Formats: sequence, structure tokens, C-alpha cells
Amino acid sequence: MKNTPEKISPPKGGETYKYRIAGALAGAVNGLFGGGGGMPLLVLLTRWAKLEEKTAFATCVAVIFPLCAVSAAVYLLRGGFPLVDALPYLAGGLVGGWLGGKWFQKVPDAALRRIFALFLLYGAYRYLVK
Repeated sequence: MKNTPEKISPPKGGETYKYRIAGALAGAVNGLFGGGGGMPLLVLLTRWAKLEEKTAFATCVAVIFPLCAVSAAVYLLRGGFPLVDALPYLAGGLVGGWLGGKWFQKVPDAALRRIFALFLLYGAYRYLVK
């Protein structure tokens, strides 16, 4: 039997504003930096909107594609979108995305948090020090 994520129930009553604000902030980060909108979205969904962690991770993955498509369209319209330069990374990204999706349900929540935190710390180090 396959391990399937639990269904996400729609926000109740006055809770919808939290999801809208989280999405708007993720979109702004994604557009400003050319990616990374899932980072603030994950924190906002788990800590502020109180979504279960694996549901929040899956939601971030689902949100990233449309955010990136909108950001790419804006970059394309402004003439700053090097599509040919990005194509070599696409194959590796597709394989990595497929593998990550396969492993997702098997990795415990605590391990996901630690891996995510290490990824953020490494990225911060690279940007601040090197």
C-alpha cells in the first residue's frame, strides 16, 4: 500500500487571511530573489498558520511552480531571462525533484526540519562569507 499524504482541508472562517498573506510574502520573495519563495512560506505555514509539517512541505512544493512561472514571465517580459543558460540544469532538477518526491513520505519530520535548516544555513554562509 502506498503512503499518501493526508488531505489538506481548506482554511476555516477567519483563517484564510493567514494563507493569503503567507502566499503573498512567498511570491514577493520569489520575484525579488528569483526563487526561494518556499522558505518563508514553509515557516509561515507551520508556525503561523499551524499546518502539519509534511502538509506544509507539500504545499510549498505545489506553490513553487506557479510562483516561478510568474516570476519567469516577468523576467522574460523585461528581457532578463537567459532560458538557454538555464536548460542544462533542468534535467538534474527533474531527476532531483522526482527522487525527493519519492523519499518525502519516508523521511521523519524531525529529519526534514534538520535537513531544511542545514540547507538554509549553508546558503546563508555562501552568501555572507563567500
